[in-house]
Amino acid sequence: MTMTEQLSALSSILTQGGLHSLFQPIVCLSERRILGYEALSRGPSNSPLHSPINLFAVARHAGRLTELEIACRESACRRFSQQRLEGKLFLNVSPESLLEPQYQSGLTLKLLQNLGIPASQVVIELTEQTPTDDFQLLYNALHHYRDMGFSIALDDLGAGYSSLRLWSELRPDYVKIDRHFIDGIHLDPVKREFVGSILQIAKASRAKVVAEGIELPEELAVLTEMGVDLVQGYLICRPQEHPPRDVAQLLPGPVLNSLPILSDEVSDLGALLIEQPAVTGDTPTPQVLEAFRRQANLNSLAVLDAQQRPCGIVHRHSLSDALLKPFATDLFARKPISRLMSDDFLAVELTQSLQSVSRLLTSRARQRIEEDFIITHQGRYLGLGRVIDVLKLITEQKIQQARYANPLTLLPGNVPIQQCLARLLQQRRQAAICYVDIDSFKPFNDIYGYARGDEVLLCLAQCLNERVDQSRDFVGHIGGDDFMLVLSSQDWQLRLDLLLADFEKQCRRFYRSEHLEAGRFIAHNRLGQRQEFPLLSLSIGVVQLRPETCAELDADQLADLASQAKHHAKEVQGASVYLIDTAAA
Repeated sequence: MTMTEQLSALSSILTQGGLHSLFQPIVCLSERRILGYEALSRGPSNSPLHSPINLFAVARHAGRLTELEIACRESACRRFSQQRLEGKLFLNVSPESLLEPQYQSGLTLKLLQNLGIPASQVVIELTEQTPTDDFQLLYNALHHYRDMGFSIALDDLGAGYSSLRLWSELRPDYVKIDRHFIDGIHLDPVKREFVGSILQIAKASRAKVVAEGIELPEELAVLTEMGVDLVQGYLICRPQEHPPRDVAQLLPGPVLNSLPILSDEVSDLGALLIEQPAVTGDTPTPQVLEAFRRQANLNSLAVLDAQQRPCGIVHRHSLSDALLKPFATDLFARKPISRLMSDDFLAVELTQSLQSVSRLLTSRARQRIEEDFIITHQGRYLGLGRVIDVLKLITEQKIQQARYANPLTLLPGNVPIQQCLARLLQQRRQAAICYVDIDSFKPFNDIYGYARGDEVLLCLAQCLNERVDQSRDFVGHIGGDDFMLVLSSQDWQLRLDLLLADFEKQCRRFYRSEHLEAGRFIAHNRLGQRQEFPLLSLSIGVVQLRPETCAELDADQLADLASQAKHHAKEVQGASVYLIDTAAA
């Protein structure tokens, strides 16, 4: 098709309205809901300008980019309104169109007003295709959008000409990580470092991060582990004229079911997997030597049997040491690698947790840091893992845990508690969320001192830990004498009864004999008046979370319900439990 024909086709599209608007969902994982939809434009299906790349390239060449973008925007907004889609509408805008003299400000707002779509529901997504030199003009244009009530997103972060500067100067509400950093992130530690840095900058600038272009379950799993909450891509849903509205249709069940529920432990070894080709036992030794020679960063090669199951491993340093012995070269020149491989190797399943692998590695007396281990799936070889990567991830996890831990009890603090509640809702799990508070704690502190009060808090932390299943449940310390307990087992009521009795029994050692005998003590109340107080006990507010109600709640609402239940429990003197069932709330 000649350029003249392409220009003619463009004119036909713009005059006759031949644009199609597709919508791709952006999913919030923590809240298990659709945040919104990105509007994507296509030309007529029978046209060479069907592809957006061709369509916008011709428009740019013809000097009609602004005209095309306005037409795309109008089509997207009308289709969004006609379908009554909920959530945010992400509209793509190129900076160069904003800077064109013929660009008319206020057209988008007027269009939305006519369609009944509030500006607060729309996100202007800045897509950078060409260098942008006039930062001040761009700054003014984008802030004009923001002043009208729109949110701002920066698209393809890391791929543009000046995206970091744009991020710094425009302070967008959303940043979308370029597909390049998402593709194969489960296999590439460098990409994980880049994404980790983006997350840190986003946190500092209070921007929300969207990972777009996700195509593999493994990519989604790694991104989720890293803390990415907003996701988009073919794995979730392809762009459609009539996109799904129910998030349950979008999230791949097997991946999400494998993610941590109540614990922040890494659920499998996908983030560690290096897809390195293996060799068979009959591979000639010179061929293996050549493989090490070609790859300077190759530390190990797995050796497989006929069923693709690992039967040995060859480490670079061990092979070198063996061939340095007198006559070794001649002796092994025609021998298979099975003669030199080691059968003392660690093979772990992909589904094992990072913590379990760490324990296996540390228990191996002969494990060296430069030696790799083998990762399998149902016993068959998948790839290799590096010891140094395990140590790094464990260290990062411990640092993260320490950062948010209560300094006294070392239990997870408010951030991990919120994350735990969000995971519960995301997974639509049934659980008992228990807000635990100590009765008479303030007057106890006043007469016994804060040191003794700290002993009580440590005692309660121990009692809580003794009543949970470490693999399924969660214990957190909100602050002061407030704790959060999440129980996933069916016998949670029995566990709480035992907790109440155990705490009262354990606390007996903290009282003076006269207070213990009297069953109460006298201290000043909040008004400064002397008052009798009963001995320490627990008030527990319980929220019975039902799977069918998870979609109606977010983490903050769930925490608020637990707080309400606790306040009701406090109204009863002595040890008490008050239940709120979300099915009836």
